[in-house]
Amino acid sequence: MRIPFIKMHGLGNDFIVLDARDGDMPPLEAHVARALADRHTGIGCDQLIVLEPSEVADFRMRIRNADGGEVEVCGNATRAVAMLHGEPVEIETVAGILSARPEEGGAAVDMGEPEFGWDAIPLSDPMDTLDMPVGWDGLERPVAVNVGNPHAVFFVRDCDKVDLARLGPAIERDPLFPERVNVNVATIENRSEIRLRVWERGAGLTRACGTGACATAVAAMRRKLVDREVVVTLPGGKLLITWGEDGRVTMTGPATESFRGSFDWGDFA
Repeated sequence: MRIPFIKMHGLGNDFIVLDARDGDMPPLEAHVARALADRHTGIGCDQLIVLEPSEVADFRMRIRNADGGEVEVCGNATRAVAMLHGEPVEIETVAGILSARPEEGGAAVDMGEPEFGWDAIPLSDPMDTLDMPVGWDGLERPVAVNVGNPHAVFFVRDCDKVDLARLGPAIERDPLFPERVNVNVATIENRSEIRLRVWERGAGLTRACGTGACATAVAAMRRKLVDREVVVTLPGGKLLITWGEDGRVTMTGPATESFRGSFDWGDFA
C-alpha cells in the first residue's frame, strides 16, 4: 500500500503529515511512527501528524513524537495544517479544539487558556507552580504550565550556555512529572522579547516548539517579567505570543511545506 505524505516544518520543527480522513490508511502504531521518523532509515521528523475525520470539528489531528509516543497537541503542527487547509479551521486534538486561521506564510492559532494547578500539569506532589521549590544541577525554581501539554520553564542568564542535551532527559523523566515534561530554558531580553531553547518530550532538542513558546511567554507574564505580547526567539526563528485579557493564548508564526512523496506501508510496518 502506497501512502502519500507531506513533509512540513514550523521554524525547523519538522513533521510528516498523513491524511487519513478517507479511512484508507492503517492505524499509525508506535513502532511504525518510530520507523518513519528515523532520519537515517525513514523519512525523518520530530513529529508525525495524522489527520482524521471529526464529529466536532473540521478534522481531528493526532500527533506522535519521534519516539512513537502520542502527545496531546503541537503548536507548530497546528500552524502547518491550518496553512494546508487554507481557510479558518477548527481542529480536534486530545487537548481539545483549537481554532486557527491561515496568514501569509503561516497561521495564527488560538491555543486556549493555560492551566497552572499542580494536578493539571500534572505534578506528582502539590506545590506552587509559579515558583517550584526544586532544581537540577543549576536549573532551579521553574514555572510549570500546561498549554495542552506539560511544560517546566526555567529563566536563566543565558539559555545558550545551558547543557540542555544533558539536563533535558533527566528533567523530562523525573518522577515529579508523571506524564513526563517539556523542558524550556529562557532568557528575558527585554519587556517584549524572550530567547528560548526547548528539550521536547519524546523528541529531544528541537529548533522550535510552539507550545513551549506559549508556556514560556505565559510563565514570564505571570512573573511580571514581560508584557502581555512578546516575541519568542527560538533557534529556528520567531513566534509572536499574546495572552489576551480573556485568558486565551494566541500564537502567530510561519509554517512551510518542504516536499511531498509517498512510501510503502509494508516497508515500515
